[in-house]
Amino acid sequence: VQLQASGGGLVQAGGSLTLSCAISGSTFSINAYGWYRQAPGKQRERVAVLSSGGVTVYVDSVKGRFTISRDDAKNTVYLQMNSLKPEDTAVYYCNVVKYGGSWTNYWGQGTKVTVSS
Repeated sequence: VQLQASGGGLVQAGGSLTLSCAISGSTFSINAYGWYRQAPGKQRERVAVLSSGGVTVYVDSVKGRFTISRDDAKNTVYLQMNSLKPEDTAVYYCNVVKYGGSWTNYWGQGTKVTVSS
């Protein structure tokens, strides 16, 4: 499985961005899709997760502002980010988890989001 993230950039506070994660390779047995972020000097944190069954989970700091979704026809996962804040500045990584006898995580290369105040 290969993941290609895109859509990052520079935006003013209050603005919006949509991140995309194109998934290629074997998508069979993907259990969950996720977006994570890592700000300078901080640990990577989970931002949003979408299960294969459609259940979503968000970190409290983005609830009501971010939406994770997927388009199976395009094998793409999205993160719609609204009302962006300077503290959302980070490198964002997409992730999928597959189960094929054991759990395996796959990561994209990261896309940088900078929110100016």
